Amino acid sequence: MIKNDYTYLIKNWSAELGFNHCGIARAVRLDDDARRLESWLNKGMNGTMQYMENYFDLRIDPSRLVPGAKSVITLLMDYLPAVQQQPEAPRIAKYAYGEDYHQVIRSKLKGLLEKMRTNIGDIDGRGFVDSAPVLERSWAVKSGLGWIGKNGNLLNREAGSFFFIATLIVDIELDYDTPFAGDYCGTCRKCIDACPTEAIQENKVVDGSKCISYFTIELRDLLIPDTMKGRFDNWLFGCDTCQDVCPWNRFAQPAVEPAFAPIPAILNFRTQDWEELTEEKFRELFRHSAIKRTKYEGIRRNLNFLKGG
Repeated sequence: MIKNDYTYLIKNWSAELGFNHCGIARAVRLDDDARRLESWLNKGMNGTMQYMENYFDLRIDPSRLVPGAKSVITLLMDYLPAVQQQPEAPRIAKYAYGEDYHQVIRSKLKGLLEKMRTNIGDIDGRGFVDSAPVLERSWAVKSGLGWIGKNGNLLNREAGSFFFIATLIVDIELDYDTPFAGDYCGTCRKCIDACPTEAIQENKVVDGSKCISYFTIELRDLLIPDTMKGRFDNWLFGCDTCQDVCPWNRFAQPAVEPAFAPIPAILNFRTQDWEELTEEKFRELFRHSAIKRTKYEGIRRNLNFLKGG
């Protein structure tokens, strides 16, 4: 077989594993992205997320992650839930409705790499999903899967933005997709205007230190700054405001991956249920959920903040 045969097989296998889109780019240093990331970090827009300053060289050079890297495979998996929470309940970002996507997708990436090794040969490769030093949105653009919207998210004309992005770096040559060259946001400013904390700036810059997702998930302080009071729009964990208003998400498709089916507590809990939740019950209900990232203490802090405490 030749590389276009391998490419065809890889895209078929990715679909069999449940990925909705697959694009492939040549593994190169991301020098332009490096400059943008460095500027963003120098302005302190990562807040207390100091981990984003670590492994800078690894983020921009795939060969530092996989020696001899030749191809970067980018995969998208829809997560939009088919049903929503109770309307008056504290709000949970849709990506966290089901099982923790890190575990689900990591397993699928492992399965894809195993298929490649079994059918193609001895391949060195590593899969990444969100928690590793990979600029996955940049690779998605280079793989032809979409463009970066004004809210900083990857936008796809067929799927909007309610999807997870995963990356598989391998040391074999493949056929490469044409990088996405367009930008279909036009003059639309809905995400900028709708952001409750004015975290979305001009020129596709998002100040992470002002984002509701940052405050409700990443911030480890016991208190959320008073300057944010009354601005969270009832978001308890994460925030989807900029995605909810994006016109491209009229094309978003509900998730078909069984693991992303909503946890019953997320659909059924009202404010009182969250307030009465014990730490033991929290651990039981959300042991397989991304919500456990903020820990019980974080949920209590966020609830208290939403009440004005």
